[in-house]
Amino acid sequence: MEENTDSLADELENVFDQLNTETQETPPIPEELNLLPLRDAVIFPVLVAPIVVGRDPYIRLISDSVRDGNRMIGIVTQREPTTEHPGAKDVYPTGVVVTIRMMNRNRDSTQLLVQGIQRFQIQQVLQEEPYLRAKITLIDDAVVLDDEEKVQVEALRRELAATFGKIVELSNDMPDHFKEIEQVTPVWTMTDMIAAHAHLSTTEKMQILETLPLIERMQTLHSYLVRESQIMELGANIHSQAASEMGKAQRDYYLREQLKAIHKELGEGDERGRDVDELRERLDAAQIPTEARKEADRELERMSRMAFGAPEYTVVRTYLDLMASLPWAKSTEDNLDIPHVKDVLDADHYGLDKIKDRLLEFLAVRKIKLERGEPVRQPILCFVGPPGVGKTSLGRSIARAMGREFYRLSLGGVRDEAEIRGHRRTYIGAMAGQIITGLKRAGTNNPVFLLDEIDKLAHDHRGDPSSALLEALDPEQNVTFRDNYLDTPFDLSNVLFLTTANSLDTIQGPLRDRMEIIELTGYTEQEKVAIARQHLVPKQLGEHGLTAEQVTITDDALMALVQGHTREAGVRSMERQVAAICRKVTRLFAEGRTEPLVVNRGKVAEFLGAPRYEFEELDDRTSVPGVAVGLVWTPVGGDVIYIEAQKMEGSKTLQLTGQLGDVMQESAKAALSYIRAHANELGIAANFWSETEIHIHVPAGATPKDGPSAGVTMTTVITSLLTGRRVKPRLAMTGEVTLTGRVLPVGGVKEKVLAAKRSGVTTVILPARNRKDLEEDIPAELRKGMTFHFVDSVRDVLDLALEPIGKPRRIRVKTGTETQPTAMTPPPLPEPLQQPSVPPARA
Repeated sequence: MEENTDSLADELENVFDQLNTETQETPPIPEELNLLPLRDAVIFPVLVAPIVVGRDPYIRLISDSVRDGNRMIGIVTQREPTTEHPGAKDVYPTGVVVTIRMMNRNRDSTQLLVQGIQRFQIQQVLQEEPYLRAKITLIDDAVVLDDEEKVQVEALRRELAATFGKIVELSNDMPDHFKEIEQVTPVWTMTDMIAAHAHLSTTEKMQILETLPLIERMQTLHSYLVRESQIMELGANIHSQAASEMGKAQRDYYLREQLKAIHKELGEGDERGRDVDELRERLDAAQIPTEARKEADRELERMSRMAFGAPEYTVVRTYLDLMASLPWAKSTEDNLDIPHVKDVLDADHYGLDKIKDRLLEFLAVRKIKLERGEPVRQPILCFVGPPGVGKTSLGRSIARAMGREFYRLSLGGVRDEAEIRGHRRTYIGAMAGQIITGLKRAGTNNPVFLLDEIDKLAHDHRGDPSSALLEALDPEQNVTFRDNYLDTPFDLSNVLFLTTANSLDTIQGPLRDRMEIIELTGYTEQEKVAIARQHLVPKQLGEHGLTAEQVTITDDALMALVQGHTREAGVRSMERQVAAICRKVTRLFAEGRTEPLVVNRGKVAEFLGAPRYEFEELDDRTSVPGVAVGLVWTPVGGDVIYIEAQKMEGSKTLQLTGQLGDVMQESAKAALSYIRAHANELGIAANFWSETEIHIHVPAGATPKDGPSAGVTMTTVITSLLTGRRVKPRLAMTGEVTLTGRVLPVGGVKEKVLAAKRSGVTTVILPARNRKDLEEDIPAELRKGMTFHFVDSVRDVLDLALEPIGKPRRIRVKTGTETQPTAMTPPPLPEPLQQPSVPPARA
């Protein structure tokens, strides 16, 4: 009928399942039916026929009919195929009751397989909107004949069968088994079957359908078949006589003219001719490149020779429609005003200064090269970071700033290569890949194309989508990107590809090599509060029908949400908590409150309850030897952990508990090996390992932990335990340790330092090679009040972290209602460690 829309897609999914699982028994025909008009086709009783439905009201008609449990509808034919919304006067009064046997929905249309049951006539139109519905009168084809009529019917039956058999022999598109049409009974079924398959116009087929007397119907059909037979015989004779006299050019011209005349006589030429002419005009307007135009013209020529309604005709038409719809030469003009782009990025995103600077540099290079007329071959940008930090919204902001269209393709769970490169047209149901489809939907050949969650690509026996992306994301190759369905090159060099990922570990090396990685780290608490103030709160107030005059959410309340009700690197959970508060406030105003409301920290506790999360805060656990504070990175930000060690009598045993991963266990073993190798230098008895069993535990035992950055903390804990020297208060550390005592750099410095600041740490020990991370990522105001030490070796760590032996520590103890300072002396050292042979401090 016409191209489909997706307005009822979700509802039809359930309808398809219901229809295809129901039994195929034919229920009684109701007196009232929904009527489905066909543009240029006629359905006859008994016969099975496919129907393609595209107009919205008739998709609704099918949905309503199947949902009511009745798979029957009435099929009528429009008087004028061009009528978009036919009423009762626009359709023939005679139609056929059909039952829907199968239903299938694809991207462009809804396909039905129906079987005719019985003729009917419209008795009374009940409704015309949104679709036709009428009370009908059924027409029984079975008739009682007298002896004279039986003889006449038998003669017509034989003549019809013979004439139709001759047409089948002369035709190239009718199967040979149609020659056995004479065996079909009863005779009225045979008549309808011949009428359905003969090359007749829609008007002629309707005349046969509306002719109710059987003999008159057979006579009308016979006259049409005789004319058709004569035309085909004449064409065959002309062809055989002229074939030997004509050259190739004359022969081709003659055949085309003959084919046009035949199709015009059969009533098929007008519709197909309109399709061919329309597609040719659209292809001309699309300004298709030469190679692609040759392929399109070849398919257009094939289409012009096909029978209208043939299955291959629809396949070719769909392909040409895609070719004509693609934006081969349509593009938007870039707005490369760098200050304007900066203003848009600042308005849409708080912070992310390094990321914004890199994007502006990226666009500045593009602007200069375009002004010079030089080709632009810039890398593909990949935003990597935890969920909720603004990766996808950055792509949308870039498109808005540049004045380009934006298209987002989610790659999560995609495991079929054909999703990217398309299917070859030899397959049933073939379609173009998601890249070509995205460009068609964007409507331009230079959109901002965001490949979201590229690290979630999978692969199986159907291919590897990551490999299929290699060509599209390579600036040197995507000028001639070839989709399997198009089978012709399409230039992707004007597309601004951006990708996002949560992790780089699952991205294949060759694909990662084609992208420039831009890391987005988590937000600080102050940044989250600022983002909520500028973006989240106004958005949620509007969505919940509130105004800034009615509700004020203080910064203290927002900080309470960040610290106690969310634990994430981004702000998605933060937005959900703000929405929860807005719902509570909206209810108060709905129940009659009129005064403005100020939401402070107390109101947060009232609306949301007790805090869900508590961050580790420093206490006096380091007041005894064998306890140290480490800094860790998690997907939702940094945190501090305590690492504890105890020794018992035993021999050469190291126990590790707290759900430690393999890497973290290896760090503990490396730390112990270093201490054993340097026992004398550290003031530890050389034979301690043969008399000691050491147990290291990392609290929060239900939480898995792994990574190499706890190496310095493990070394410090064991050394503190064996020497009796306590770790200095409010000191935390991170770094990987080697067997030779080198301290290697680690990742997540920003998150770890923020966690230390939040927990009250005043002194932080970091690897020397992480100095640049601290200076670049941590603002000066956040470093205020903290001391940072950068170390290259374990001895530096121990000198900085451990107190001298016997130094008393002032701690806070509670006495009644007051907290008093007091001095605490460490327990005496074990006997083997009282008189070390070497001083514990290094000169």
